[in-house]
Amino acid sequence: MQGETGKPASTPVAATRWRFRRGYLLAVLVLVASLMVVALYARKASEREDRLTEAEYVAIAERTANALQERMLRYELAIRGGVSLFASVSRPSERQWQAYVDGLNLHAQFPGLMGLGYVPYLDSEGLKQLQMEKQQQGDGLFVLRPAGIREFYGPIVFLEPRTIANREALGFDMFSEPDRQAAMVAARDTGQVSLTAPVALLQLTGQDERTGLLLYAPIYAGGVTPSRQASRRTTMAGWIYVPFAVNAYVGGVTSASPGQFALRIVDTTAAPAEVYRDPRFSGEVQGGAWRYSLERAVYGRTWRLEFEELAPSRSARIDDLQMTLAAGLVVSLLLFAVVLSLAHTQTRAERIAARMADSWRRSELRFRSAMEYSAAGVALLDADDRIVEANPALEVLFGAAPDSLGGTSLTQRLLDPDAPWRAERGPRVAEDGAYRTTQRVLDAKGDERRLLLVFSAVPGDAGGDAAWLVQAEDITDRLRAEEQVRSMNRLLEARVTQRTRELTQANRELESFAYSVSHDLRAPLRSVEGFARVLAERHAATMDEDGLGYLARIRNAARRMDALIDALLKLSRIGRDTLRLDELDISRIASDIVGELRQAEPDREVEVWIEAGLRAAGDAALVRDLLQNLIGNAWKFTRESAAAKIELCAAPDLADATAHGAGEGGRLCAFIVRDNGAGFDPDYAGKLFRAFQRLHEADRFAGHGIGLATVKRIVERHGGQIEADGRPGEGASFRFTLPHVDAAGHEPDAG
Repeated sequence: MQGETGKPASTPVAATRWRFRRGYLLAVLVLVASLMVVALYARKASEREDRLTEAEYVAIAERTANALQERMLRYELAIRGGVSLFASVSRPSERQWQAYVDGLNLHAQFPGLMGLGYVPYLDSEGLKQLQMEKQQQGDGLFVLRPAGIREFYGPIVFLEPRTIANREALGFDMFSEPDRQAAMVAARDTGQVSLTAPVALLQLTGQDERTGLLLYAPIYAGGVTPSRQASRRTTMAGWIYVPFAVNAYVGGVTSASPGQFALRIVDTTAAPAEVYRDPRFSGEVQGGAWRYSLERAVYGRTWRLEFEELAPSRSARIDDLQMTLAAGLVVSLLLFAVVLSLAHTQTRAERIAARMADSWRRSELRFRSAMEYSAAGVALLDADDRIVEANPALEVLFGAAPDSLGGTSLTQRLLDPDAPWRAERGPRVAEDGAYRTTQRVLDAKGDERRLLLVFSAVPGDAGGDAAWLVQAEDITDRLRAEEQVRSMNRLLEARVTQRTRELTQANRELESFAYSVSHDLRAPLRSVEGFARVLAERHAATMDEDGLGYLARIRNAARRMDALIDALLKLSRIGRDTLRLDELDISRIASDIVGELRQAEPDREVEVWIEAGLRAAGDAALVRDLLQNLIGNAWKFTRESAAAKIELCAAPDLADATAHGAGEGGRLCAFIVRDNGAGFDPDYAGKLFRAFQRLHEADRFAGHGIGLATVKRIVERHGGQIEADGRPGEGASFRFTLPHVDAAGHEPDAG
């Protein structure tokens, strides 16, 4: 059909087609733009991933190089300890050197080390003297390898631990081998620790594991490093050295990044020499693999560390890029479909609007029902706090007639209308979502009631008739009950204060009684002991052997009772002084105590092992007393053991178990003292920590039965626990806990 102008008339179908075509063109434009954005993003992402990957591998290489240097530094610490030993003792004996190395625990503390040795710096006369000393000590003929006459010698004299391979290395003249001699001379002339070039270690026999390194530290006469080189050469006494296999040294570090890279280490100090090479290291960059090298100075040597990526990540990045492009294409197609679907949304929107209107009507009905039948008072307020609508429950709370609250002001119903709650309500609702306040009102009987009012903002236009929703709850009875509870709490606190004061007074009186009793007991004891001594001195000639024995028993009994009184006073003083927690070196304190015991009984052979680095927080005097009692008991009860052994180490399982009940800031350190002495019957373990309780005969093991009671009191004052375990003839172990070092500087609440 045509109009008056002769042009085709526009129809709804044509308009619909035009909207569809316009939407299709828009979708195509969105698709093209999306693909361009995705392509640009993929390109930038690829470049960024390349930079990130390179930075990541450089960081791995630097971290690996630092880890290798740190492990070498730990080796240096072991050597420096040996130098310090020779500085304190001119030349330790073989037993002293073995005990020192055993205490280092090389395999656990210094992974990769094959031993710790001593090499003297000798001329021909010094070598003869050394051989004569070995023969006089009963070690037989000291054989030098390789044989021959040289100006100076450097034979291996000590090498611990005493493995088969290390024993076979004894007597080898290191100064006769050029690579070893170069490092030894460098250490001698500079006074610093020096590293060898790659050498074949005597301890290794495999074809692929003969590459090793040796680290030397010089020892000078007098224990002081001279400032001039000429003086260093004349006062040179020897070297402390450590041998280690390169594979074990490097493998312990590179195992932290398995499968990421292959490593080769080249010594470039003089002629390049390969120190270490990963079997997977190809030396050629293939398939876009990453490669990086760096140089480090290592104890007089220069190492070049070459890193080669094992699994090139470029293919993975290409896969990621392809996935990004595919995801972009999918998103573009989805946008295309969305644009086309917009043309069909109007009808659906109209249907949804009709359903929403019906749903709003149902929601309005439910709201009306909720207000009508709610047991709590509910009201809608306008911006001026006038009641727009209220439910029957609120009318009952205010004592108002039905349908009489509408249009009235809420503040007029309150007994404190001028309270500042209206100014606080807006900010509090904006911050917390609701505002709560307690107000006083009068009910229908004229009685004062307390209401809890909860205000919430009603969403909607600023000009709407409802701005606030308020809920009211009568809390008068609850407040009265809370006041009664507070009154009872105050009464209980007063009673606790009174009982505490009475207990403090009783403790003071008990302490005064203990001192008085100790003084009254000591006076007759001194008289008994004094008169017995006078009888023994003046009338010994007129008394027979039995009489003298009786007098000796009287004096010994008096001295034992005096010691018991001292122990009781010491036990009573533990809980009286202020407890100050300081950071303590448990290992050092225990070592000092063992040294005192060895000095008191130099003829006893007791193997004592104390774990290094044990630390805790505690009162220095009390913790020393605790350790002195535990270690002293172990020393005493191992007296009849053929191979006496005492250990002090950490017990982390006990610390984990007790830390759960320690509360905030209550981290604990756990320790264990064990021995292989007389032990005890576990059925009587509960008596160990009681005063004057003994599980062994007094003639076998002397003591007054107060030591373990003192130990328990000290541990409990620090907030810890102690427990004992043992078997007759199999030894005993005591596990106890002390505060962690984080608690140092504080005064604990434990009494």
